[in-house]
Amino acid sequence: MATGFFWDEKCFWHSGGQYALTMPVGGFVQPMAGGLAESPETKRRMKNLMDVSGLSAELDMRSAPMADMDALLRVHPAFYLDEFKTLSDAGGGELGHHAPFGKGSFEIAALSAGLASEAVRTVLAGDLENAYALSRPPGHHCLPNGPQGFCLLANIAIALEAARASNPGLKIAVVDWDVHHGNGTEAIYYDRADTLTISLHQEGNYPINSGYLADRGEGSGQGFNVNLPMYPGSGHAQYLHAMNRVVEPALRAFEPDLIVVACGFDAAAPDPLSTMLATEATFHDMTLMIKDLASDLCGGKLVLVHEGGYSEAYVPFCGHSTLQALSGSAIKVDDPLGVGFKARQPNPKFSDYLNNEINDMAIALGL
Repeated sequence: MATGFFWDEKCFWHSGGQYALTMPVGGFVQPMAGGLAESPETKRRMKNLMDVSGLSAELDMRSAPMADMDALLRVHPAFYLDEFKTLSDAGGGELGHHAPFGKGSFEIAALSAGLASEAVRTVLAGDLENAYALSRPPGHHCLPNGPQGFCLLANIAIALEAARASNPGLKIAVVDWDVHHGNGTEAIYYDRADTLTISLHQEGNYPINSGYLADRGEGSGQGFNVNLPMYPGSGHAQYLHAMNRVVEPALRAFEPDLIVVACGFDAAAPDPLSTMLATEATFHDMTLMIKDLASDLCGGKLVLVHEGGYSEAYVPFCGHSTLQALSGSAIKVDDPLGVGFKARQPNPKFSDYLNNEINDMAIALGL
């Protein structure tokens, strides 16, 4: 079986309007060539690189229909969907913090959720070995009743609940290695025991008031939410240590039927919205690790859903390396910045300190 790659050109047409990174243009904020940090170019250039290298030809390239209203209503209340649709039809605007959108973005967001949903469906059905959904706009910050942080619909939650509509007993683990806390996914599943949510994120980045180690879930969901707030400047070795020390034991204890990764590339060293030092090798190695865990725990059933990543120059290399690892392809593309980023990794003394901090957090989490 092949690795599926779900994408659609229309997802590149979502627009957030006139911004400079995350600042609305106006007053003393000047227009900027790159515009809103969440632009189509990181995703488009990632696929371009895959096409040119030949990797795309080795994947099962597919699109998907939009998630329908029934699917959206399993996660989001009707009042929010109605408000989003109305404003989208009227030309766009903003309903939440850092979540602008333009005309037609409701349908594009539903398509983004549809890509994730179809990736999950086909992997669970055994039609594909594993899959990647190049979803845009992203979803892991979106709360049930409103958007946040570039995220307009909760793509992963919509996909999971669509799967559960036909198979209600599914146990699913969501591993979020986007550099920002996956607060939307956390909020949706905070009181549920059928979904393990794990978020590895830069401490205090976004949202600034969430992602705490002590936030473990509530009610029947107590213990099924894991946050690992990592220090700014953590690098390649610390991410791999976090995967070994926190993610692996948490997944093995949970024994999921499916693993879904909220795959953001914004922990990469040149990203404008973080101060971490991950590299394309970090994402390659984390993908291999999670793929091996999926093989051990759930018959290899693994889906990666695209989230953040805002370096137009570097995201393509992170994405290519991730898909190469996910698919087992022999096609590799050299990291043009790899030597410099390797030299900038934490020195041994600081690295040991960071690893000890992760060890202490793992102990506090009972892992």
